[in-house]
Amino acid sequence: MIVLGFDTATPRTAVALQLSEDEPPREAAHDPEPGQRPGHGTHLLPLAAALLGDAGARFADVGLIGVGVGPGTFTGVRIGVATARALAQAGDSALTGVGTLRALAEGVPARDVLAVVDARRGEAFVAGYRDGTEVLAPAALGPAALEGLAPPEGGRAWLAAGDGAIRFRDALERAGATVLPDIDPAHRISAAATCRLARAAGASPREDVLPIYVRAPDAVMVRRAGGG
Repeated sequence: MIVLGFDTATPRTAVALQLSEDEPPREAAHDPEPGQRPGHGTHLLPLAAALLGDAGARFADVGLIGVGVGPGTFTGVRIGVATARALAQAGDSALTGVGTLRALAEGVPARDVLAVVDARRGEAFVAGYRDGTEVLAPAALGPAALEGLAPPEGGRAWLAAGDGAIRFRDALERAGATVLPDIDPAHRISAAATCRLARAAGASPREDVLPIYVRAPDAVMVRRAGGG
């Protein structure tokens, strides 16, 4: 079965295609330049089409679509989920949601992994995993809360990865976590992990594939702050 996976919950547009369980996923991605806006709307479908074309396949050949459901930027997650639903309906493909933080943790070679995505507004989206099992549910945390994160029970210090881990390195290290070097590729979402996790999870009812926002969208927060 051909699996198409993608994640647009962070500024990166990450796409991967796995032709069979025995083959490693093929990957493509677009990373905006510093100061540039994410290009999810313009790059997601062309990247997916290019991977399929290189493999001699079409969207109609995809048996399962795995989409990153966040948490992450409101617009990015919404684009990813809406695109996945449209593709699944058009091609009669199965669909499943994959947590963005879970996929991020999948690429870190450690037992106790803290996946940390920059949530902006001075916060990070954080979740903890032990051997791939969630032990700390996704949450939006500020620097003070990050400093208070205890090591996992019965385990070593967290190994932290993600663009949020880079941004909040000082707070995480004060909590005793180890943060991967800034240049480590594990800080970036890999859609190959999305493909593998989607294949392992199998199909979900399409109506159950929903964004995970953790907190209210930025526009709502702005209205609340203004008393609106």
